Amino acid sequence: MVQGWLNAASDRALLAASVGNDPSLADVIRMVHPKPESPARAAFYAWLIGKPADAAALPQVVQDWLAFRAGATAEVPDVPFQMLTDLPLTAEQWGQIARKGSWQMLRQNLNTFDRQGAFAVPGMAEHVAAVLRDPARVKAARVLPYQLMATLKAVSAGVNPLLRDALHDAMELAVSNVPVLQGAVAVCPDVSGSMSSPVTGMRKGATSAVRCIDVAALVSAAVLRANPAALVLPFEVTVRACVLEPRDTVLTNAAKLAALGGGGTNCSAPLAWLNAAKTAPDLVVFVSDNQSWVDANHAAQATGMMAEWAKLKARNPRAKLVCIDIQPYGTTQAQEREDVLNIGGFSDVVFDQIAAFARGEMEADHWVGQIEATPL
Repeated sequence: MVQGWLNAASDRALLAASVGNDPSLADVIRMVHPKPESPARAAFYAWLIGKPADAAALPQVVQDWLAFRAGATAEVPDVPFQMLTDLPLTAEQWGQIARKGSWQMLRQNLNTFDRQGAFAVPGMAEHVAAVLRDPARVKAARVLPYQLMATLKAVSAGVNPLLRDALHDAMELAVSNVPVLQGAVAVCPDVSGSMSSPVTGMRKGATSAVRCIDVAALVSAAVLRANPAALVLPFEVTVRACVLEPRDTVLTNAAKLAALGGGGTNCSAPLAWLNAAKTAPDLVVFVSDNQSWVDANHAAQATGMMAEWAKLKARNPRAKLVCIDIQPYGTTQAQEREDVLNIGGFSDVVFDQIAAFARGEMEADHWVGQIEATPL
């Protein structure tokens, strides 16, 4: 199967696959010993694993790259940009790379292009900004809000403001990829003090600039945009008052919620608020780190949160609860069951998981079924 893929892949596909390690494409070729079907492919395989190869028989794209590395041409070859970053490129050449880049590649490398002077090239910042806010490109890249929040948090302060504005515009477009949820919805972002920690936890050299509270606020604001009638109940020890406008930008609403940070954690507070208001949504979404201690009752079997959930379920038996645990621990406030879905960690895929659960497509044993349905 691997041999078949290697022989059927285009030259550009193989060149793209050659970027990376553990294992490298060269390792794979050495392991499976593909039989080349042409002199050109034989030369390409030899070159990829570091053996002598007939340069004239190599694919044109490889010849272009070799000529560029040797200084025989100033035209930047159309190769994966990772194959160029170790070269002493000019700002104009970095600009050429940017012009050929995909939407996601540009989003992920704004700091690199800025550091290399690409945005100082006349018209380059405007070009990249136009790509980033292009509705068709955003849709094709299947961009979702968390990617953009992470980018905005990571972009250096000195990057051209045009690019920040473009990312904000892209965020508004990306919200269209957040599914509309069925029925009445309540979103409960945890804004307690513990939510100020990085979403990745503290990892030397790899700590994210995105905090747990940023994720909770983003989820709430994105759901509100897609579901304007949704209730947003930020909480710490109690539910906090916060006026959000569904038509405000997602990042504006997210910033309002994130600014509430502080206090202890009482995960039952939003459900108690709903019960006191005699409101029973069809779907309740919690976004928290689950460090609930205010309402802890170690002598009881159920958490305070589940006690309040039982009261809400008595008024709406169809209600469902989703608990997004941004930093999963060994315990949870709500035990998994038919009407409760626990999600550990966060990525943009979570939005689709919530929608599927709300539609009744993800039971408690959903993943067991998915695994059993996978042919081995």
